Amino acid sequence: MTALVTTFLLSALLCGGYLRFARVRRFLDTPNERSSHSYPTPHGGGTAVLLAFIAGLLLAAQRYNSWDESFVVLAVAALLLMIVGVIDDLRGLSVRVRMALYSLVCLWVADTLLQSIFIDSGASRVVVGLLVALVMLWSLNLYNFMDGIDGIAALQTVLACCFGAWLSLKSGPSDSYAMLCLLLAAAHAGFLIWNCPPARLFMGDAGSVPTGFLVAAIALLGALQGHLNPFCWAILLAVFITDASWTLVWRLSTGQAFTQPHRLHAYQRLSRYWDSHLSVDMLLLAINVMWLFPLAWAVQAWPSYSIILVILAYFPLLCGMAKVGRLA
Repeated sequence: MTALVTTFLLSALLCGGYLRFARVRRFLDTPNERSSHSYPTPHGGGTAVLLAFIAGLLLAAQRYNSWDESFVVLAVAALLLMIVGVIDDLRGLSVRVRMALYSLVCLWVADTLLQSIFIDSGASRVVVGLLVALVMLWSLNLYNFMDGIDGIAALQTVLACCFGAWLSLKSGPSDSYAMLCLLLAAAHAGFLIWNCPPARLFMGDAGSVPTGFLVAAIALLGALQGHLNPFCWAILLAVFITDASWTLVWRLSTGQAFTQPHRLHAYQRLSRYWDSHLSVDMLLLAINVMWLFPLAWAVQAWPSYSIILVILAYFPLLCGMAKVGRLA
């Protein structure tokens, strides 16, 4: 509990300190026609979030003597992605350079996580490694796509990680995995103090990219080590997965340049329609608490029905995407 409280407070304090620094140095996200905000706002707050998360890991390590090697690998990879994000936020990197760096990190992590499962380096390990890396690569890009209005990315992380931790504690005796989830949630909860609508600080690529990576990596780690059914994570992240995937497929099918920034995600359309970021965040909260959380619990309780429960989780969301797609 001490590590969690400390991580939360440290994140809030570091984000507040970074906010003052960013204002002085003019690290501002200036609104344009593709933005969902109206005023220049400091960005790059994800740096403070990740540093608080790492500090929490170091503090909690005293309880477990040392973290599992795979946990350390995830932390190092997240720091590398954070550094890439900082450079991109400040200087700007081409899509090719960013994707190459992201891919290298994801491939390294995938290979490391699979070492305990595959003894040799045969074709099966290569194929599984590529699939695992692809999942992490999609997740980090997904979070980057979905971090477009106040509060939404941090709120999704807090909700998914808290409930994932609770489910893992109910299914096994080991609490280190749950602590990892809760530390990530605590770091983002501290950031929410500054990012809740109307946001005074944005996460930036320095936060959204490593956060997306960590959420996917933690989900995969839980599956590999038997902490939590991966279908639970598929349900807990269903809103983000549905919106990002649906929008990408739609843009590709209509011949749009999918690498260009836009405001065509369902959550962005709703924020314009309602003229409120907070209303969209509350809708995300309601969907998770009232629909997705119970279904994720059901997956853990009745794993033989996992596929049916996943379909049940996604079907109304896909219907919602089709309806919201008609909005301007």
